[in-house]
Amino acid sequence: MAERLVALDLDGTTVNHAGELSPVVRDAVRAVADAGVHVVIATGRSTVAAMPVIDALGLSHGFAVCSNGAVTLELDPSENGGYRFLDVVTFDPAPALNLLRERIPDAAVAVEELGVGFKLSKPFPDGELVGQLRVVEWEELVSAPATRVTLRSPEATAEEFMRLVGEAGLHEVSYAVGWTAWLDINPEGVTKGSALEQVRRHLSVEPAHTVAVGDQRNDLEMLHWAARGVAMGNAPDEVKAAADEVTGHVDDDGLVPVLRSLLD
Repeated sequence: MAERLVALDLDGTTVNHAGELSPVVRDAVRAVADAGVHVVIATGRSTVAAMPVIDALGLSHGFAVCSNGAVTLELDPSENGGYRFLDVVTFDPAPALNLLRERIPDAAVAVEELGVGFKLSKPFPDGELVGQLRVVEWEELVSAPATRVTLRSPEATAEEFMRLVGEAGLHEVSYAVGWTAWLDINPEGVTKGSALEQVRRHLSVEPAHTVAVGDQRNDLEMLHWAARGVAMGNAPDEVKAAADEVTGHVDDDGLVPVLRSLLD
């Protein structure tokens, strides 16, 4: 049988909105991996936030895409933490952050520190970020190359945030607005889709044998990239419109029928 690859988003797809991994979903992921399909986690989460879920899924070998494509891991249980960095793409966050600071001065900013946690302009709500979190001065926040930057503006709606971000005129970066007023900024041209293409080539999987499942705007490129792009039932309308098909809600284990279809 031809090599196959399925890319799975985590939050809102594999993990529900309460942060829980359903045993039914876990077993379905394991069944697909045991059948020889390359299961590649593709998430906006940082490495330190993604690895506990990857471990819970029982995925000890293969690849994972983190930080919306800026970081690609090769899973290896012999390595410290169970992985090694295969590819890391960084950018200078200062120009974008200085622009956005003028437009959205009340936003909380987090700059990812690879494999460690985040530098923060001010505290984020409890549980939203994982790893070592430290509040620093603005100059330190923007002083070093970063894989990903996150802005959080709890007072704004996602629509208001999209408008403000659009008016800021960001250049030479990629960005995606989440289901709340949450903005992820990555190096230009870096998305889950771009990182998955590199993994696909590394694994010698033909494009026709790729599947991707996701639920948010940062999954759009990944859904376009895959031969079969599947949106979760809880996805925004624009994500559903970009997909080849729509499955059930994450709270109803909507990922499971997609995975089971790979075993037919």
